[in-house]
Amino acid sequence: MSSKTGLAISALLIGVAPITLASATWKRSSPQPDNARAHEVRKAFQTAWDGYYEKSFPHDTLLPISGRASDDRNAWGVTVVDALSTAIVMEEPGITNRILQHISTIDFTTTKEKDAAVSLFETNIRYLGGLIAGYDLLNGPSRKLVDTSNLQYIETLLTQATTLADGLSIAFDTPTGIPRDSVYLNPIPRTGGSDTNGPAGFGTLILEWTRLSDLSGNKTYSELAKKAQKFLLEPTGVPEAYPGLVGYTVDISDGKFTDNNGGWGGGIDSFYEYLIKMYLYDKEEFGEYKDRWVLAAESTMKYLASHPTSRKDLTFLADYDGRKINPWSSHLASFAGGNFILAGVILDEPKYTEFGITLAGSYYEAYKQTASKIGPEGFQWVTLNTNNTPPAQEAEFYERAGFWATSKSYLLRPETIESLYYAYRVTGDKKYQNMAWDAFKAIQDLCRTGYGFSGLEDVTQQNGGGRDDFQQSFFLAETLKYLYLVFANESEVQFQGRGKSQFVFNTEAHPFRLRG
Repeated sequence: MSSKTGLAISALLIGVAPITLASATWKRSSPQPDNARAHEVRKAFQTAWDGYYEKSFPHDTLLPISGRASDDRNAWGVTVVDALSTAIVMEEPGITNRILQHISTIDFTTTKEKDAAVSLFETNIRYLGGLIAGYDLLNGPSRKLVDTSNLQYIETLLTQATTLADGLSIAFDTPTGIPRDSVYLNPIPRTGGSDTNGPAGFGTLILEWTRLSDLSGNKTYSELAKKAQKFLLEPTGVPEAYPGLVGYTVDISDGKFTDNNGGWGGGIDSFYEYLIKMYLYDKEEFGEYKDRWVLAAESTMKYLASHPTSRKDLTFLADYDGRKINPWSSHLASFAGGNFILAGVILDEPKYTEFGITLAGSYYEAYKQTASKIGPEGFQWVTLNTNNTPPAQEAEFYERAGFWATSKSYLLRPETIESLYYAYRVTGDKKYQNMAWDAFKAIQDLCRTGYGFSGLEDVTQQNGGGRDDFQQSFFLAETLKYLYLVFANESEVQFQGRGKSQFVFNTEAHPFRLRG
């Protein structure tokens, strides 16, 4: 970074206008593609898809060691739908056409098994998001990937999305309009789940359901999501621990928060993510969402930014239990760096971008410092204001690394790479490409199995401590897509900055075209 202040970022993206930050403390250079590395990531996607297609299609998920299949997402073929937008972005016509043909055969009105719960959150981000993104992408320049005989299946993507949303919409039939977290479609449609839901559970619908309304012309979808979202934008019940930072649980009967515990990890994460992304989607309609994000961001920087005693150069985001700060975080929370970077650019507010860049580099240390060079699912550290200490066997590691792993698995997650993607797009600094490449090589070396890629059991061991025999669909949807985009040529899906981006990614990395 430059030591000079007040520098406008004036370097051009390749073929596009510049990202502008009015008073950045660093100068931006142009991102440069690395075709050789992009090709290697593309090959990894082909490997993951080929293994799935050979051993598991049309089931949901590949078990990449045993070569068997799992129907963990209602047997609709979640890997098929989740992989579509990545196949399009990587310009894979064979895979794209195969996926289109299969999606046209899925019956989203029922489930293979009776009394099988359909998760509203997971179905929304993976299936509905994948269908919408495929439709958006293939109605643009990517249409050339589709064989003439399959062109009718592009429109089928939207038809299937509306069918799926119609089935899911019964979840909103509650006293407040806050949806229940699951529904059942077989033998008869009905709601399930508990009498509570959380910010991520129903705050991660607004992008998908608004886009579906825009594409279909049916405003019902967006109206359902907006009605529920109001309880998060204007929270009541147990007061927030800090302005803008919500709790984990909302009572569906009255819409009130029942606690004020939280953080940027699972259960709340994508609620914050979507606040600023809705503003990117349409600045006029979703200005209130931006204001709510700014409120949360300011409190996050003031209260949750945390520095380990042994590595004061690092910044992690702590969790909170009321006003008590807990110095622990998760792989899921590492997306926050990218979210702050994105917000700083579109709001023309350098302090958010700079904070996000700091987070991206800090969370990458969770990769760099482990024996496997892959970050753990969860970790902890010590601060001056807490009396916790690392376990004796972790003391030496903590002194060097600034954290120790509390949950040692790796589930093929994308969030750290997602933040590196945004850091690279905004700075053009090749070091972020190199960080992403090192992460990719570690994943290649340790997660590659006979038929695909598997999660790891213990990243603190050099060999990964064993594999879990599960190829998550989001590995194809998110992890490999963000890796590819770090190295790929300029395209319409790449983040281009304020006023220039054409797409916004949902939390599963499915690109939706911006409104307007």
